[in-house]
Amino acid sequence: MKILFVSAEVAPFAKTGGLGDVGAALPRALRAAGHDVRIVLPCYRRILEGNYRLRMLFPPITLSVGPARLSFETLEATLPGSDVPVYLVRCPRLYDRPNIYTGDGDEHLRFAQLNWAALRIAQQLGFAPDIVHANDWQTGLLPLMLKTVFAWDRLFENTRTVLTIHNIGHQGSFPASAIGDVGLGMVASSFHQEQLAAGRMSFMLTGILYANAITTVSPTYAREIQTPEHGVGLDGFLRARRDVLFGVLNGIDETEWSPETDRHLPHRYSVDDMTGKAANKDALLTELRLPKRPGVPLIGMVTRLAWQKGLDLCFEALPALFMQRDVQLVVLGSGEPKYEAFFGELARRLPNRVRFINRFSEPLAHLIEAGSDMFLMPSRYEPCGLNQMYSLAYGTPPIVHRTGGLADTVSQWNPTTGEGNGFVFDHFDARGLKWALGAAVDAYRAGRGWSRLVQNGMRAKLGWSHRVPEYEHLYKAIASR
Repeated sequence: MKILFVSAEVAPFAKTGGLGDVGAALPRALRAAGHDVRIVLPCYRRILEGNYRLRMLFPPITLSVGPARLSFETLEATLPGSDVPVYLVRCPRLYDRPNIYTGDGDEHLRFAQLNWAALRIAQQLGFAPDIVHANDWQTGLLPLMLKTVFAWDRLFENTRTVLTIHNIGHQGSFPASAIGDVGLGMVASSFHQEQLAAGRMSFMLTGILYANAITTVSPTYAREIQTPEHGVGLDGFLRARRDVLFGVLNGIDETEWSPETDRHLPHRYSVDDMTGKAANKDALLTELRLPKRPGVPLIGMVTRLAWQKGLDLCFEALPALFMQRDVQLVVLGSGEPKYEAFFGELARRLPNRVRFINRFSEPLAHLIEAGSDMFLMPSRYEPCGLNQMYSLAYGTPPIVHRTGGLADTVSQWNPTTGEGNGFVFDHFDARGLKWALGAAVDAYRAGRGWSRLVQNGMRAKLGWSHRVPEYEHLYKAIASR
C-alpha cells in the first residue's frame, strides 16, 4: 500500500516524547513489510542545525492560507535505518524557532501549514496515497481537507484517512476565528457548529469527526478515552464513532532497544545469558558514585517530571519505602519544579541511596534500563508508554499503575503460578504505590522465582514487527470501503 505518514515529530529529526519514537518506528516497520511509506514533517531549526543530508526536492510552493501567503521549500532526507523518504516542510517564518512547540499566537497556523503542505507535496510528486496517516492534533485537519478542499483532485479519490490519538489531553483548541486563519473559512460549516458557537475550534475534534478510522496507542486507552474521566471533553464524540475506533498497542524499536545489541551498554546480554545485566548494574553504580551493595535492589526511573506521570504519589510512598526497606534509587529526568525539588532533596538526604540526574541523557537512559533491578512508572494515565516495554525487554520488572498501555503490557507477578511480568497497583493513591513497591522488593529479596519473572518480560513480543499486521488489517479494511 501507499501510505503518507504526517507527524509533528519523527525521531531522530524532532522528538519530545513517544510521538517522535512512533513517528520513526512505525513507518520503518511498514516499509520493512513492503509498503511504500512517505513521511512529511516540519523542518524545524534543530533539523537544519543537525548533521543530516538534505536535498531540495523541487522549487518553492506558495500557499494562500487564509490572509497569509506562505512559501515553503521541500527538503528530502532519509529516515535512518531505512530507505523511507522524509519530506521536510521548510518555512522559516513558522518553524525557525528554538522549540518544536511554542506558546506563540500563530501555533494554529504553524501546523495548519503542515496539513496543507503534506497534500501539496503529494500532488507535486504525483503520489496517490491509499492511506493518509495523521498523528495527534497537529494533523487533525487532514481528514476534513481531503473530503472538502482537495475533493476535486482525482489523485486522492481512493485515499482514506487514519487519525492516531497519542494523547487526547492535547487537542489543538483555538478561537473560532482561527478557521479563517488556517484557510478553511470556505468550509466553516463542516466544523462542529456548537463548538464554533462557543467560540472555539479544535484540530483534534475535527479529525475525530472526519477520519475514516481512529486509533489510539493501546486497547485500554481506547476504552478509557470514551469515558468522562479520561476523554477530556471528547468522550461523547468518541463513543459516537466507537465502530471505527481501535486500540493498537505501540511497539518498541528493537534496533535501538535490545540488550543484545544496544550500543549504549558496556555489557550486552540476553535472556539466555544474563551475566551482562549484573555487570551493567555495577557500571551504573560506578558512574553514579553509589556504593555497590549485593542483595540491595536498585530501582530506576526515567521520566518527564510531570503531573501525568503520577509523581505526587512518590511524595509519601518513597520516604516510607526508604524508612522500611534497604533499597537504592536512581531518577533521570527534568520538568516541573516541585518534582525536581522533591527528588533533589531526597538525593541530598540519602546520598548513599539516591541519585537524581536533573536532565535527560539517551546513553544513561539505556544504562538505567539495563542496570536497574526494577523500574518505577506510577503514571496517573498513560496512553501507551514505552519505558515499561523497554524495562520488560531489558529484564527489569516494571512497577506500574493499572492504566492505559501499562495495563496492556504489565501483568501482576504470581510466584505460585510463575505467571506475570511486573507489579501492578489498581488504585491511584499512595497506599497502592506503597503496596506495589513492597511487593517488588519482597519478591527480589525472596529470590525464588525472580529469574522466571525476568524471563517472562524478556520473552514478550514487544517489537513493531508484531504490531504492523494490525495496521495492515486496518488499512485494508478502510481502503476497501
